[in-house]
Amino acid sequence: MKVSIIIAVYNEMRTVAALLERVWAQPLAGVTKEIIIVESNSTDGSREVVADFVRRHAHESSIQVRAIYQSGPMGKGYAIRQGFAAATGEIFLIQDADLEYDVADYPSLLAPIMEGRASFVLGSRHMGADRWRIRKFGRRGIQAAVMNAGGLLFHGFFNAIFSTRLTDPTTMYKVFRSDCLANLTFTSNRFDFDFELLGKLIRGGFSPLEIPVRYKSRGFDEGKKIRVFRDPFTWILAILRCRYSALGIPGKQPQQRLVNQGVIDPAPRNDLESEKVASGAHGSQSEPFEVKA
Repeated sequence: MKVSIIIAVYNEMRTVAALLERVWAQPLAGVTKEIIIVESNSTDGSREVVADFVRRHAHESSIQVRAIYQSGPMGKGYAIRQGFAAATGEIFLIQDADLEYDVADYPSLLAPIMEGRASFVLGSRHMGADRWRIRKFGRRGIQAAVMNAGGLLFHGFFNAIFSTRLTDPTTMYKVFRSDCLANLTFTSNRFDFDFELLGKLIRGGFSPLEIPVRYKSRGFDEGKKIRVFRDPFTWILAILRCRYSALGIPGKQPQQRLVNQGVIDPAPRNDLESEKVASGAHGSQSEPFEVKA
């Protein structure tokens, strides 16, 4: 069995090198590891760090490492969708390029799927000692309190709309069998993709099992990319849209996963033709992206 770890990278120079090495070094019993990195043409040197990591590990036989180099940022959701299209594992695991989450939680996240107890697992930050107070921004206590309260509101809204009782719908750690994506289509490009993915998997019949994970929040001065006055509105729309719209696109068949989609090679290229390849045949970034496992 193979697990595909999909990592979207954009301007994470302070953390991406350490994160990639931790993902590489984390032992996983009973599975092989595939690391898919989607780099969005960072301006802070992150692309060069990714390219160096790929070069150093390109010839390793135990772990497969591939990178998709985009010509510019199109949003985390778009990057993850490209990662899905390139991944070949039976299990998908989404990983951010920062160090807020601990890769040492991988075994506990994968175990329920490998043992056949679940098809879809969420790593909950709210099942630990901090409960809802997971964000701690040093001296910016008011900002942290507002973010924590906002998280509670969105979690409650999602649970009310989907009739669920999840403690952490917005967790980054979403782990699931790749065939769960069969016949699903996705259109979200930014952080609203978290809600679209979760909502459509639930509507597809996959009830998530929540597992407690460790979490150390970072502040906006440390690289947090959520736009407080823009993103929440897209989250509300995404929750409503994925609850009440069709799971797929009527009259269209989900396409086969493109194993070689994107510029997947040891060195990044920045020319326009590279991005045409990296975007596959999907045209503009707002078009529906279809995955079939």
